[in-house]
Amino acid sequence: MLNDLDPVTDALAGLTAPAAPGLADRIFGSWLAAPSRLGAAFVAFTGAGVQFVRSAESVHGDAAAFAEAYRDRFGRPLRPADRAPAGLLVALQCALQGRQTPVHLDLRGLSDFERDVLTATSRIPAGQTRPYGWVAREAGRPRAVRAVGSVLARNPVPLLVPCHRVVRADGLLGDYMFGSAHKEQLLRAEQVNVDEVAALARQGVYFVGSDTTGVVCFPTCHNARRITAAHRHGFRTIGAATASGYRPCRHCRPTTEAVRA
Repeated sequence: MLNDLDPVTDALAGLTAPAAPGLADRIFGSWLAAPSRLGAAFVAFTGAGVQFVRSAESVHGDAAAFAEAYRDRFGRPLRPADRAPAGLLVALQCALQGRQTPVHLDLRGLSDFERDVLTATSRIPAGQTRPYGWVAREAGRPRAVRAVGSVLARNPVPLLVPCHRVVRADGLLGDYMFGSAHKEQLLRAEQVNVDEVAALARQGVYFVGSDTTGVVCFPTCHNARRITAAHRHGFRTIGAATASGYRPCRHCRPTTEAVRA
């Protein structure tokens, strides 16, 4: 009789064995709080990387609300992290404060297009902006400008993927998941020439070229900001610039789409 119970005993004993590697990540995520340029931020992560970031302000400082938002998005519960993985907290603090620090991201569960949009957005340098049409083109879907806006409105890892650097083609800053005031705050902190871009847009200028180099750029491009007034020429479209003999900047790669009035 005792021998008959051995398989059952063995099965029960197996329940106490250590969990398989990666099993915890499939059941729940971990979270911690870290300082950011927008104050405290709640950060959820898995063994693969950071998965979800929200400012504490955006969830009214409520960790339970953050956990609920995470569960709505990823279908899993969150638990407080006993400790951050080696190096993660330091890297996070640097990245959330705006320093160019690589942080592993866990973008599983996103579509290929969503990942392409976030990857393109990640290439926008600090201190510069790009319009939604530029992101769409860089993501391989030049006509999907509205879809790009929808993806960035649901960016799971803002600040780490700098969607605040994506602006409207008409020179306005546009919306931001944490509010337009915070978007402007972040851009000004990065020394983006916000006021100059707005003044140019009021004149119908969305691209600037140098008659010395024959290159045309977005106004926030570091090359554009070096052009002296005597050699600067403004254009409404890239088409107008190329018709005047200018070539698009190889660094900011300005879009060929016309700006709508």
